[in-house]
Amino acid sequence: MRFRSLGQTELRVPEVSFGAWAIGGWYWGKSDDERSVAALHAALDAGSTAIDTAPMYGFGHSERVVGRALRGVRERAVVMTKAGLRWDDPRGELFFETADADGRRWRIHKNSRPDSLRDEVHASLERLGIETIDLLQIHWPDSTTPIADSLGALLELRAEGKLREIGVSNFSRAQLDDAERALGGVPLASTQERYSLLARGIEREVLPWAREHSVGVLAYSPLEQGLLTGKVTTSREIRDDRSRKESFSPAGRAAVNAALVEAVRPIAERHAATLAQIVLAWTAARPGITTVLAGARTPEQARENAAAGELSLTPPELDSIGRAFEGLDLRPRGLLARLSRRLLRR
Repeated sequence: MRFRSLGQTELRVPEVSFGAWAIGGWYWGKSDDERSVAALHAALDAGSTAIDTAPMYGFGHSERVVGRALRGVRERAVVMTKAGLRWDDPRGELFFETADADGRRWRIHKNSRPDSLRDEVHASLERLGIETIDLLQIHWPDSTTPIADSLGALLELRAEGKLREIGVSNFSRAQLDDAERALGGVPLASTQERYSLLARGIEREVLPWAREHSVGVLAYSPLEQGLLTGKVTTSREIRDDRSRKESFSPAGRAAVNAALVEAVRPIAERHAATLAQIVLAWTAARPGITTVLAGARTPEQARENAAAGELSLTPPELDSIGRAFEGLDLRPRGLLARLSRRLLRR
C-alpha cells in the first residue's frame, strides 16, 4: 500500500482508506458487528490503516464498532471522524429526516455551534475508546453558525489534546477560504468530498483549490454505492433509497455497466483485478486526491479494496476510463421522462 501526506500535516494516510459508513447499520440495514470488526482488522492488516467514521453513521454505532476494533491496535490506525450533524439537538439548520435501524424517526440538523461540537467530540472519544482523534472534520457546513466560531472551538479542542488535525467536509470553495482564514497558522488538513467517475463536480473549483492550498482531499462514495462495481445489474431489484436515484434506474444502470464493460473490464483483465479495484485506482490517481474511502462489511471486501492501493494504471488507461464516463447520460428515457423534465423546467 502506498501512503501520502494529508495536506501540510504530519498524518500519513493510505491511498485506499476504510470507510465505516456501512458498518453503522443505518442506511444499509443492521450489520453484523463481529463481521464488521473482522473487516476492520483485515483492512489494517492489508495496509488500509486510516478509518473514516462519523457519529451520524448509525447514530453512534459505527464509532462504537470502530472502537471495538481498535482495542489493542490503536497505534496502527489513523482515526478520522466528524461532527456537526445532530439527531438529538433541535438547534441549527434542518437537513433531512430519516429512520434508524429500529425504525425510529429522527430529524437531522446541521449544528456546528461551539458547544455542540465540544459535546460531540467528547461523545466520539468515549464511543471510540481513545484519547485523541487524529482528524476531526465538520461534516456539513451549518449556515446558522459562523465558520470562524466553529473552527475556533475545534482549535481549543486541539490545544487540549482532544484532536490532532482539523478538516471539513462538503464545503464550497468560498467556505474553504473562510475555514483556512479561521484556522490562522494551523493548516487546514483536509476536505472530504463526494468524488467518482459519475460525480466529478469538485474538479471545477474545490479540487484545484485544494491543490493550490496544499489541502488533502478525501474522496467519498468512489464506487457510487456499489454501482461502479459492475455487480448492480438491470435485473437486480433495488429496495433501498438508491431506487430513487436516476443513476440506479434500469436505464442508468445499463449505461454505467456498458461503460464498465467497454472501458474498465479490459484494463481489469490486464491487471488481474476486479472492476471495483480499477475504479478505486483511477479515483486515487486523480490529481489532488489524497485517499479514497472504500466501505466494506466483510474481510474479503476489505482486502479487495486495499489491494486497489497497490495498482498503478498507465496514463492511457486512466484517460480511456475517464473519457468513457464523461457526459454519460443517466437520465430516464422515454416519453414520461421527457414530460417530467419539461414540467421541472417550468
